[in-house]
Amino acid sequence: MIASDLRSGVERLGDMIAAAKTIVPFTGAGISTECGIPDFRSPGGVWTRNRPIPFDEFVASQDARDEAWRRRFAMEETFAAAKPGRGHRALASLYRAGKVPAVITQNIDNLHQNSGIAPDHVIELHGNTTYARCIGCGATYKLDWVKQRFDADGAAPDCTECGEPVKTATISFGQAMPEGEMQRATALSQACDLFIAIGSSLVVWPAAGFPMMAKNCGARLVIINREPTEQDDIADLVIRYDIGETLGPFVGN
Repeated sequence: MIASDLRSGVERLGDMIAAAKTIVPFTGAGISTECGIPDFRSPGGVWTRNRPIPFDEFVASQDARDEAWRRRFAMEETFAAAKPGRGHRALASLYRAGKVPAVITQNIDNLHQNSGIAPDHVIELHGNTTYARCIGCGATYKLDWVKQRFDADGAAPDCTECGEPVKTATISFGQAMPEGEMQRATALSQACDLFIAIGSSLVVWPAAGFPMMAKNCGARLVIINREPTEQDDIADLVIRYDIGETLGPFVGN
């Protein structure tokens, strides 16, 4: 069912939330755009201006690593200024109410954690850009540490423990998906009775398989996204309106 207007969509969503025992939200870039975080894939998005740097290129080339970190630091002011939006706060309210055991997210901006959801209950399929990690031994580093060394000689630093490259703790194209997070997301999708996909185009696999998985396991499926998705036809409710306006009424509930 595609909501004919925002009000009826919100009312229907409210009824479904009230009836559900276990809600699993699945969030994409659209939930963070009102926070000032740009959508990577949409027209005018970051990737229309800069070609993504694949993981194998990052590993093989110092120039690629330098460029990757130059881009990240160019975005630092944007990420640092971003605060959780109405969508994040609404999910945090449902989390505090015991309706949401965890959030599955494709986002890397840490805004779910900042909204009050415990870090252990934010399943980051694509990692997190607010800190860095060695691709060899997994040692973690603060971005300030990376920037000090980058500014000193203009080169991306290597790990002080094992000498391998240090990159943002995100999943790049060609890099393996995090096994533990995928397993947790699978278990949640199979166990919930309401799955809400929010702000995701549902085109990036294997992450896009979770809404379908939940539906196949008996959950109701809601998709909140301005643009149509390939899974709209299997959803119980589709709301093609602004995410903040759609979820705003649930902030504080």
